Amino acid sequence: MMIFLEIFELYIQKADTLREMIDNLYHYYNKNIFLFFLIHPTFYYVLGVTIYFDSFNFYSITILVLKSFDIFFKIELIKQRYYEPVMDEELEQMMELKMTLSMKLLALFTYVPLLYLSLIS
Repeated sequence: MMIFLEIFELYIQKADTLREMIDNLYHYYNKNIFLFFLIHPTFYYVLGVTIYFDSFNFYSITILVLKSFDIFFKIELIKQRYYEPVMDEELEQMMELKMTLSMKLLALFTYVPLLYLSLIS
């Protein structure tokens, strides 16, 4: 299930650059902040699995912390891009970075094994 949800997130957030991804996410954010949070289902899935299996260990906490940082970093980028008068120069340069296939699949190859390790620990 985690693999399916990661692929779903990958599909929703697909873009060639970070700027395009933030622009796509802004549409959800602008409609409703709760909709923005709902398009990150892996966070809720990991939270639910962690609670259900009572597997509060290093691996599950690591996934939850990284997912939280990811979501709030995206919110910060949206804020910088759409609500601040001028974006930081470093962030502006970072927004133009091309996102390679390996960058897009990094979450899939990181979080799924961590969840597995969390459940067998």
